[in-house]
Amino acid sequence: MLDAAPEALERLRDVLRAEGGLIASLLDAPAEQQPAHAGDGAHAGPAQLAVEGPRTQARRAEYELLFEAIYEGYLLHYGPQRVVRAPDADLRVLAGDRLYAIGLARLVELGDTDAVAELADTITLSALAQGAGNVPLADAVWAAGARAVGWGSSEQHKRAKRLVASGAAEAIEAMRTSAAGVSGTP
Repeated sequence: MLDAAPEALERLRDVLRAEGGLIASLLDAPAEQQPAHAGDGAHAGPAQLAVEGPRTQARRAEYELLFEAIYEGYLLHYGPQRVVRAPDADLRVLAGDRLYAIGLARLVELGDTDAVAELADTITLSALAQGAGNVPLADAVWAAGARAVGWGSSEQHKRAKRLVASGAAEAIEAMRTSAAGVSGTP
């Protein structure tokens, strides 16, 4: 998938440190202390895509942080993580669920029920794609979900979500088209 902005991940680390408890004890080293990975910084992540849209511009930093928390929760379920490192699968799932909750709670505080619904769909549909072993589809779901949070949903995006939910072969192309913001029916 796409990379995140290092400063957004450091803000997420700060939030988790402040929360304390088990989640704080699972924090990984900041990006500058980790070995570099091929392609780091080459692309914007889903959070950065979401905050480029007109729906999120006024509260860009808040949306980026909450989106990073939710996306890190997803990565804890399906890997590779960027901020939190849990030593076993059960703890990764619990930590992932906690990060989903942190991000969604922040979104509820903003009063953006459309984005709450969109991210709930994104979490569900990417889990379906992962369960089917279709990582490219899961990635496309996240990119399209990010675009829908930033720009608002469309009939095209709603159709793409129905295609993913039904397991249709054309779902990936529909999600990629939705993520790109291209008009028309794929």
